[in-house]
Amino acid sequence: MKVAVKDIVNTVTQTEMDAGKLSAQFSVEVSDGAKVSLPSAFDSEVREDLIKLAVASSRANRRQAYGSRPHVGKRRPMAGMKHSVEWWGKGRGVSRIMRRTGASRGAQNPHTLGGRRAHGPKVEKIWSRKLNAKQRQAARNAALAATVSMDTVSSRGHRFESTVEHLPIVLGNYTEVVDGTSVDYDIETFNHGAATRKAAAIFTELGLGPDLDRARNGRKIRAGKATMRGRVHKTPKSILLVVKQKAGLAQAARNLPGVDVVAVSDLCAEDLAPGGDIGRLTVFTKTALEAMN
Repeated sequence: MKVAVKDIVNTVTQTEMDAGKLSAQFSVEVSDGAKVSLPSAFDSEVREDLIKLAVASSRANRRQAYGSRPHVGKRRPMAGMKHSVEWWGKGRGVSRIMRRTGASRGAQNPHTLGGRRAHGPKVEKIWSRKLNAKQRQAARNAALAATVSMDTVSSRGHRFESTVEHLPIVLGNYTEVVDGTSVDYDIETFNHGAATRKAAAIFTELGLGPDLDRARNGRKIRAGKATMRGRVHKTPKSILLVVKQKAGLAQAARNLPGVDVVAVSDLCAEDLAPGGDIGRLTVFTKTALEAMN
């Protein structure tokens, strides 16, 4: 399968006033360049079951161990074990439960008020899930094949203009025109002046602006106790940018809401199908496709 590379020309204009220069304005033009062949991975069979298995494995391997410390004397007692207690001994006709010192109220036992948790989580538990290397690679290839179908990408919730003729989109040459002088840059390492605004303008001209707006407007406060743990906001997943190396373009695009950037060497099924849902809107650079081959 062959797709046309998108060549980009960005004309930068900046009006100068008496008080100084205004912010730069970008006029982006996109044209079809030479066609390139997609790697054979894009022709793989779409195996949703394998993709879900790989995503579940990736999530489990990132899971952090949690649990309480075993009670070690008075140094760092676990929750429910912070009382000074004593045992009355046998022969009193009462249950053998630790009592608070100087009182008859039970403590520390799981079925007493304020006692420890019965069979609580242990730090030494292993949450990771193994997956064969060939299965992991097959899952990635299956997720890559799903990014080609425009119906699958659209049904996942992504939005793009009718001018988009094919997926995935491949970025080629990048030319920047400033004061009538044109300079060619490597699309992955172009200059950093207002780089995020340039990346947003490029994606908008490619016809991906509606998806950026969907992610920006869909940002909301997460429900539940996660708001107390540093995960207050939840942002919908938008464009996935695949590059050969994380340089200027990667640093610019990662600031856009919902946009993720990944190096082609680190590409996995979870990047292409977050949550196990296939058909993520994906943009590749030409050098990233060449590195895949």
